[in-house]
Amino acid sequence: MIYFIVNSMSRTGKGLDIWKQVRAHLKKNNVEFKAFETKSVGHATELARKISSLPEEEITLVAIGGDGTINEVINGITDFDKVRFGVIPTGSGNDFARGLGLTDDPLLQADVIINSKDTEALDIGQVWWEGCEKPRYFAISAGVGLDAIVCKKTIDSKLKKFLNKLHLGKLTYIILTIQTLFSMETAEVKATFDDGEEREFRKLIFAAAMNFRAEGGGVPMAPRADAKDGLLSMCIVHGIPKWVTFFCLPFLALAKHEWIPGFDIINCKKCEIRLDKPVVLHEDGEYCGDVDHVVMECLPEKLRLIV
Repeated sequence: MIYFIVNSMSRTGKGLDIWKQVRAHLKKNNVEFKAFETKSVGHATELARKISSLPEEEITLVAIGGDGTINEVINGITDFDKVRFGVIPTGSGNDFARGLGLTDDPLLQADVIINSKDTEALDIGQVWWEGCEKPRYFAISAGVGLDAIVCKKTIDSKLKKFLNKLHLGKLTYIILTIQTLFSMETAEVKATFDDGEEREFRKLIFAAAMNFRAEGGGVPMAPRADAKDGLLSMCIVHGIPKWVTFFCLPFLALAKHEWIPGFDIINCKKCEIRLDKPVVLHEDGEYCGDVDHVVMECLPEKLRLIV
């Protein structure tokens, strides 16, 4: 039995067309499956919680959707040890699938899930902030500052919906990033890493904890991040004028930013950040709130991905 959680509204409704193709393919190949379509924000988490709590020794659970759907599903899994997790990407960003080199052909990816008995252990991240009920998991990234503000704006962006219809959804992040950069306030930060040493970062623009190399539809924040090394790659941009940051954005997009002063990449298992004012926090593009104290941590080999 394969359990599917389907976001039919992903990529502005394209997800439904892809699910119809996959469903017909499953039936043609006599695959036993159950499918559940998400109805609202957070529904995928509820579905994943119920499915992963079933009294079965091993459960094959597949998300059909974008990075937001994947995030909701992993936050609903109650027992990672018994869940074999699969993905058929249908989002506009698909940083999770791209980071793993998964095929964008839904039927080929469905065949991998149907036929493979193998799994690969992946790290996931965990983020906690002052006032949250419980920590949240993230597959790709979590961060405060510029990238988080852009993620918050993107959630209900009419521009994104319009550009998605033109297959230009990635431009949304570029346009909103430039707009936000010059309107946002910077923050003063104290960060503590694995060794307990505290470092100060003046005029923080953003701090992104990367489990994968790219977020936001392919922006390579941490070019050497690896979801199998037991570490997060913290990309921290600080202490440089906004106009200089603007001219550095092309280098960031080309993954040539590591040697620019003020662009720091620090690999760690855990990072605790204290800010002098509340700043927007996201995990996998989902808005968490405005926070002044946040902890980001790597959970090694937590997720069993079907390969």
